[in-house]
Amino acid sequence: MLVYSMNVSVDGFITDRAGGFAWSRPSDEEFGFHLEQVRELGGYLLGRRLYETMLVWETDPTLRTTAAGAAFAEAWGGLPKVVFSRTLNDVRGNARLARASVEDEVAAVLDSTAHDVSIGGAGLAAAAIELGLVDELRMFRNPIIVGGGTRFLPPVTANLPLELLETRTFAPRVVYERYRLDRGVSV
Repeated sequence: MLVYSMNVSVDGFITDRAGGFAWSRPSDEEFGFHLEQVRELGGYLLGRRLYETMLVWETDPTLRTTAAGAAFAEAWGGLPKVVFSRTLNDVRGNARLARASVEDEVAAVLDSTAHDVSIGGAGLAAAAIELGLVDELRMFRNPIIVGGGTRFLPPVTANLPLELLETRTFAPRVVYERYRLDRGVSV
């Protein structure tokens, strides 16, 4: 199953107008939940910007000074990753550059594992949504309106019915929403 999971503002953005996302810093409880989700993944497909943002978990030893930080760094570092980029010539850590189409790379990673695979980066996820490849949306809705930035979801040409599978509230009032794309329902 292909999962798209990101922190999002109430008005639907993953970054604000200046490209920042400091407003989405997780509480300890939420961080532990993220850690468990990463541990359950069999792979991750991500765009260049998200790859560069998350690379610190494989390269910055100061993020390993707490037990939670060390555990996340270990889980993230061990996760096989495919990076989609037009500008990078190489990647570090447990990652490789995508060589095929989004559709083919998603299929290859899903075929390589019995676990869920996550996709991240708004542009890459938008392409996967357009192709009908994303099975679940997982949003960590933060209590803030940012008024612009990078949208979590792309514009779509047809309604995409969703089935709510799970909700959970974290301190400080972050609401986790998990939806399955319901391809059997037409609207």
